Amino acid sequence: MDETSKILKSILLALMVLPWLTIPLMGKASFKRFLPAGLFIASLVWITNFIAKKRRWWWWYEKLNPRLSGVIPFMFGPIFVGSLWILKWTYGKFFRYLGLNLIFDSFFTYVVVYYLKKFGIASLVRMTKLQLMYVFTVLVFLLYSFQYIKEWIAGRKKDNFSGEKGSC
Repeated sequence: MDETSKILKSILLALMVLPWLTIPLMGKASFKRFLPAGLFIASLVWITNFIAKKRRWWWWYEKLNPRLSGVIPFMFGPIFVGSLWILKWTYGKFFRYLGLNLIFDSFFTYVVVYYLKKFGIASLVRMTKLQLMYVFTVLVFLLYSFQYIKEWIAGRKKDNFSGEKGSC
């Protein structure tokens, strides 16, 4: 492995690990509350990346190891942890949620993608930046919907167990 590859792997590893250092600042209750949504979005990103690989929407040149795509550090680093933080800051304020996601997704699409290509980590192949923003937008709506449904179900269960609603 050459020196450049070692540096790129170190960058990918740092991208995966550094966001996790912020988790203690989130608080245990918030982490537990939004953890299922984080796992949900990570799963959706994995599925999206699988489809993207088949259709050559984008390509990851650098990998942590031969079996792990370069998307893994993003999936379990900034995407997973970032989704938890965004939900913590904005859940219940849908337009604030959309706005904050638009800012982060635009930054990724128009700044980070440029540097991923420049450093030979990844690049868009058969997808434009605007199309990538559409993909992110769909994921953003699915994430919020997941959390909304999860909380709605939890609220119904709480009401049924407390006997406040639905009791005869």
